[in-house]
Amino acid sequence: MKLPGNKALFAISILAGTLAIVGMAAYSRLETAKPATQADEKIVVPATHHLYGQIHVSEQITPENIAALKQQGIQNIIAMRPDGEAPNQASAATIERNAVAAGLKFTYIPIPHGDIPDASISALQQALDKNEGPVLLYCRSGSRAARTWSLVEASRAGGMDAATILSTVKSAGLKADDLEALIQKRIAARGEGSKS
Repeated sequence: MKLPGNKALFAISILAGTLAIVGMAAYSRLETAKPATQADEKIVVPATHHLYGQIHVSEQITPENIAALKQQGIQNIIAMRPDGEAPNQASAATIERNAVAAGLKFTYIPIPHGDIPDASISALQQALDKNEGPVLLYCRSGSRAARTWSLVEASRAGGMDAATILSTVKSAGLKADDLEALIQKRIAARGEGSKS
């Protein structure tokens, strides 16, 4: 039997090395292409924006966000987005179940798009008066929540002046400038001076 020559041994070793590299690359691709498991998936918690005192606002939350919100110190959740605005939106009842199970308080005050109803402003004022500890107001984007709060604050005895209310909303990354006339009207209806 004749042994392979040096050229043949060299060619065989190159081929074996190439096959090993291709095999490792294929295995690596299979590992990274595996579908993520429930444990691998990261739960994205919407950013909460500090509004005033212990009041925070955010966009729509999900039931999976409740534990993280509790870890951030939130003790009360006020849902201001009407159910059914989007097909993938968690219902207020689902959020409530998860919030209560985690030991948080929950209130549902749906605010429609457009004009903010006086009844909703009164309901938010009552809810904020009853809540103790950090509270999160949420809607689709956080805008309706902040806008409704601005009208509550304008109505509150001893509340902020209009410029402070508007700058507070702006500092949370939201806008309520179009409500300035309503804010001024509510401040005037307080029947007292406002605090700056």
